[in-house]
Amino acid sequence: MNPINLQDKLGRFSTHWDPHVVADYNQNDVMVVKFIGEYPFHKHDTTDDFFLVLEGEMIMDIEGEPSKTVKAGELFVVPKGVVHRPRAEHAVKVLLIEPKGEPNSGDSDRLPAPKPRL
Repeated sequence: MNPINLQDKLGRFSTHWDPHVVADYNQNDVMVVKFIGEYPFHKHDTTDDFFLVLEGEMIMDIEGEPSKTVKAGELFVVPKGVVHRPRAEHAVKVLLIEPKGEPNSGDSDRLPAPKPRL
């Protein structure tokens, strides 16, 4: 039970689309990730997808809807079963929450990230 400095954790890696677990919360992984460019469209059939932008700006593309811009200090929840794609024109830092064992790649052809613990 100690405070977790997210900026410190984000400073420990430089890769993109590679979430790192920083805490456990009710059978969920709390993770930080950096990304730029776009992730493939995908969905999660059994869980919502939680994004909190810490620094920068991301765009969430939702199938059949206009894209949504999510800025630093804002969060975005994609309901389960909704096809979506996060992307960023410039590097962005994001906090994610996912159930333990949930592949971040959803139903896409992309291999899921290993989610190492920092």
